[in-house]
Amino acid sequence: MSTRHMSGRRAQATGQAAKIIAVVADVMGVVLGLWILMYLLDANRANDLVRFVHDVARWLAGWSHDLFTFDEAWARVVSGYGLAAFVYVLVGHAIAGRLRRY
Repeated sequence: MSTRHMSGRRAQATGQAAKIIAVVADVMGVVLGLWILMYLLDANRANDLVRFVHDVARWLAGWSHDLFTFDEAWARVVSGYGLAAFVYVLVGHAIAGRLRRY
């Protein structure tokens, strides 16, 4: 097999990996953003979808949950979960960009 053919496969594989990483980062950001929206709109916490989104968002934002101590609960939710969403999307796309240049 030629070197050119091997490097083409490698580029294709890293491109696919970059795409997967970017999509995963976006999904994580969407879940966190969706929970922020559900919280702000006072979604029914007894609803299965709301509970699922909250559980996943809380797990994703475990490191940033209640990081800030604002007096208002909505500000803590927006800042804590919003920071996690921002970091995941930023880091995920940065890694994907590096892979694409590889």
